Amino acid sequence: MSAPTPSELKKALVTRGFEIYRTTASEVMLADRVRDNLLMDSSVAALTGKGLAVRVVLRAEAASFPGESAEELFARARALAAAAEGRGYRETTSRAVTIHDPGDKTRTLDTWFEVWFERPVEDIEELAAELKAALLLEKSAASTR
Repeated sequence: MSAPTPSELKKALVTRGFEIYRTTASEVMLADRVRDNLLMDSSVAALTGKGLAVRVVLRAEAASFPGESAEELFARARALAAAAEGRGYRETTSRAVTIHDPGDKTRTLDTWFEVWFERPVEDIEELAAELKAALLLEKSAASTR
């Protein structure tokens, strides 16, 4: 059986109670409702294409850890991965993302040090179960200040 298209996957996830943030050519990103009227990216996505998979993005925000190096910030993001790795996730990539001021693109507000993890799944039922578990993971390193 071939993997569903993103549109088919989106419909299947909505019928299972998931809220969608955005759909692209190869993924359906889930939403996190932080307030009744505000949807945000949850850092969890269902991937389709070569097969089904779940992606989780873990991060450390530089503004939360002043003076730390990129290496230290990536280590903080990776430290969040223990629960995900225990579920079969594997690191696929890492990147630094500059967050610009929406009113002034020349002004940097923060830099996020992200580490991406993925886990393949067999079918839509396993995908739905894994997405629910992934939404519960801690995805951002917290400052102890």
